[in-house]
This record gives sequence, C-alpha cells and structure tokens, in this order.
Amino acid sequence: MSRRVAITGLGAFTSIGSNVGDFWAACREGCTAVQPIPAKWRDFVRCNSPVWSPLPADAGGDGLVSDIERTKLDRVAVIAMRTAGEALANAGFGIERIDTKHNRYAIRGVAPDRTGVSIGTGVGGVTSLLSNAAHHMLSKQVPRLDELAAALPTAAPGLETIGRMRADIMIPFRANPFIVSMLMPNAVSANVAIKFGIQGPAQTACSACASGTVALGAALQAVRSGAVDVAIAGGAEYLGDDYGIVYRGFDIARTLASRDDPALADDALNRPFDADRTGFLFSEGGCGILVLEDLEHARRRGAPVICELSAYAETCDGSSIMMIDAEGTQIVRMLHGLLAAAGLSPEDVDYVNAHGTGTKVNDDIEAAIIGRVFGSRPLVNSTKSLLGHTIGASGALGAIVAALSIRDGTTHVCRNLTTPIADLNFVRGEVRQPIRAAVAQSFAFGGHNAAVLLRAPS
Repeated sequence: MSRRVAITGLGAFTSIGSNVGDFWAACREGCTAVQPIPAKWRDFVRCNSPVWSPLPADAGGDGLVSDIERTKLDRVAVIAMRTAGEALANAGFGIERIDTKHNRYAIRGVAPDRTGVSIGTGVGGVTSLLSNAAHHMLSKQVPRLDELAAALPTAAPGLETIGRMRADIMIPFRANPFIVSMLMPNAVSANVAIKFGIQGPAQTACSACASGTVALGAALQAVRSGAVDVAIAGGAEYLGDDYGIVYRGFDIARTLASRDDPALADDALNRPFDADRTGFLFSEGGCGILVLEDLEHARRRGAPVICELSAYAETCDGSSIMMIDAEGTQIVRMLHGLLAAAGLSPEDVDYVNAHGTGTKVNDDIEAAIIGRVFGSRPLVNSTKSLLGHTIGASGALGAIVAALSIRDGTTHVCRNLTTPIADLNFVRGEVRQPIRAAVAQSFAFGGHNAAVLLRAPS
C-alpha cells in the first residue's frame, strides 16, 4: 500500500507568534523577537553573543494543560500538547474531554489505534534536569552561607562577597519527584499520545537540529504505508534555564551571533546567508506540529487540504559530530533521492526553505549545494532569519512555512540579507508567485541530513 499524504492541520508556538496564524502573519511581515540575554547570565560568565529570542508566556492552550499537569511536566511537553491541540482543531477534528480527573481528551472522527504521534526534540526535558540538579547541589548552600555571615563581625570584609554568592544562587523550591519522566526525550511524544488517547505508534526522533524533519519523515511513512490514517507530527524544544547553561554551550563554541560592528542593532545581528554573518540567534525554543492524513480519509470527512507531503529523504555525513562535510556529498545524494522519491526534477522545485543557520561554514556549504542541485531559479530563504535557531523544532517550523507558502503563493523575507554569499534567488522582499513544490531541509550535529518535499494539492 502506498497512499497519498495530506497536510490538513498546523499548529505553532514560537518567539514571534503563539499560534500558527500569528506566526505566519509575523513571518510575512518579516518580524523578529530579539532581546538582550538575561543580565543574570552575565554574572556567571563573559558572553560572546549579546542576544537571544525568548518565547512568549504560555497560556496553556485554553485549559488543555492544567496547572497540576504543569508541575509534573517539562515545559517542552506542555508546549507540544497545546500546539498539537491547535493543529488538530485546525484540521477540523473535534476533541472532547473524556476524563475530567486526569484532563484527558479523545479525537472525534478517527480511531485511536489508527492514529500515531511522531515528534522530534533535540534535548527533551533538559530544563527540568538542570532545575533539579540546582536543587540537589545548592539547596544546602544558602543556609550555610547565612550561618557563615552570622558568625562574622558586622564590618567583616568577607560579608559583601558572601552576599554576592548568596544572590547568585537560584534554587527551585523542591526536587521534583517526577524528574525522570520529565527529562526523558520520549516524554514529548508520549504526553501528546496520553493527552489525546492515541494508541497507534508514538515515536520520538532525537537527531539534534534535524529532529523535527526526521519525525515528519517517520510520520509520512506510517501514513503512506497504511499503519495509521492520521499522524500528529513535528518538533518541540525548550532551552530556557535560570543560569543560561544551554545557551553557554553554544556560545562557548562560538556558534552564536555576535557584534563585530558596534553600530549594528540587536535585531540586525542574525543574518543567514549574508557576507557579514557571525553565527545563529539562540532561541529559547518553540514547537511546530503538522497533522498528516491519508488523502482519501481527509476527503471523506471534508477536511481542509493545505498541501501534500510527497517525499522524505535522509542521509548521514559519517564524518564529524559538529561540522557539515565540506563537500556536501551526502546532502546532495539526499536531495537527489528526495526528488526521485517524489518523481520530480530539480526544475520542478519552486522554493527551498533552507537550514540557513547564519554560521560561517554551514551557510557557505548549504548555498553551494542549493546552487549545485537546484540552480538559481527557486526562491530561497531561512526561517531562522526571523526565529533564530529552535534546534529540534526548526525543521517542523520550516515545513510549516513551506506548506503555508504553497497555500498562499507567497513566502517571507530572508531578514538582514544585505550582501548575499551566493547567486541564488534569495527572498529579499515580498514575493507573490505560485509555488507548486517546495523543499524544507535540515542538517544537524552528528552529520544528520533530512529533507521533506511538499506539493500543491491536486
């Protein structure tokens, strides 16, 4: 069995929009959400990058996630559940609460054992791990510092130092008894399945920055093969922590956007594919969820069909844990395999949503590969030029942008692109044209390469 697969619903939670409608409107307006990093982070280390892109407050999806659930879940799972609820609603599926005590729901119109979940995440519940580690290591230190201060004379020279040390210590009020189930990466997909009573396969892709795209590929295969009729698929990430530890991991590796030119504003530092790029904008995270559905199943229930997900391909460079292979051989092989799986030629592709991180080496290699495979005709942009890098969510959000670009015949600007590094058809302003086929591609630490191809419905 090989079925056609429709995208019928979308959901998004990002730094520039907390639902897919606001997110897409902000994309089309070229908006970004760049802020100075929290001042507290600078108390611990000298930072190379001065900016990040934080998420908005999460309202919980209109009661979909209760306050009690929030105490038991990492925020990445909360974001995934509320975004999945949005995507299901936009796909025309009704959800009804069937268990008030546990706040669980059922999806009307599809059998639970014919529904699957496939969500990617790069790090899972790392925030919960760090929070509990802080409590474990530091909870006894504050009273000990207080004891030391009380034992010293009022004017002792060490009192000021003790006060500074005490102010630096931020401790959660408890060690969370649910820490194991909060930090495990598969909790993201598992909690979506539990929330909506899904009994088909519930998979978690963990392939760093390609996780969301790999998850879409697994969901495509599940629907196409007939294993399920509907799949909730995408990527989710949450990288915020009190001490800026995750941020520092990227910053110390010199991968983040920095200010070489003192005159550049904060929102001009993130500039994928520009000659003056310095690195990527660190995002606190985000989530993109797509509802994939057997096309005939969608038509029978009168569902909106945004576009079709036609092909997926994946390779591994097998050469470095952090660097893209300079020749791009396996990425080129992946893209040719993607086109072959879709039955298309490079000339049929109208738009490429690039990985486009804004790092020096990656952008050079990716731009050369796009030119080598597709030439200079298709539109090219980077959604990371607006969002920054959302790690495991980035591929899913890029696929959402590609789907909406097909639906609306337009796509967003590649922000801050003043001096392009290659002779490609970069989106420099609003472009309105029919988009018949689009590619969204991701590359990741570990040498993971993944891409999906989307087509206009027919």
